[in-house]
Amino acid sequence: MAMALLPTAFLAVQMAHAQDHNSMSSHGSGGHKSGHNAPAHNAPAHNAATHSQHMAMGANPHAGAPVMPGQDAFGAIQEVLAILEADPKTDWSKVNLNSLRDHLVDMNLVTLNATVKEKRLPGGLEMTVIGTGRTKEAIQRMAIAHAPEVNKLDKWTAKAKRIKDGAVLTVTAKDKKEIQKIQAIGFFGIMASGAHHQMHHLGMARGEMVHHH
Repeated sequence: MAMALLPTAFLAVQMAHAQDHNSMSSHGSGGHKSGHNAPAHNAPAHNAATHSQHMAMGANPHAGAPVMPGQDAFGAIQEVLAILEADPKTDWSKVNLNSLRDHLVDMNLVTLNATVKEKRLPGGLEMTVIGTGRTKEAIQRMAIAHAPEVNKLDKWTAKAKRIKDGAVLTVTAKDKKEIQKIQAIGFFGIMASGAHHQMHHLGMARGEMVHHH
């Protein structure tokens, strides 16, 4: 009766421990068993069950401590800070994590709050992106700054201009497949295209580049 009162989680842990012990007894110190006593197909199942545990412990040197930062912008700042701290050439007199934080706020506002009206063109897409208050300002900063980066991508041409409530970003291409891609992924896909974002964030933190107002 006492066993029935034990929490389910505790019982699961005890069963897993017993399975581990049995597996070690079966395979350790020349105690390998064959035939029906130790089916070969049990070994892969055991490995699969414990692999995620091993990976979690390997990702965190302090076993049992959380590894997630709890908020994506905070995690991005934390990642960049770790890179700066590991680089002996970091010039701390120029480091500006507040600039990176402001940019991450812009990214959040544009991604979650902006309203986008997309118009298909024969060669691509015209995107009118609008918002109010800080969102409008974030749209204008990001759209204007992103156009030159889009121009660095193969086969795409971009131009951006400010309007009263935000910005208009136009992206075109000559290749039919690229035109279809531009029209398929839309504004947010275009903003996410390329691999410059992460290095841009690092450059901001180092005080080397900013998005101008």
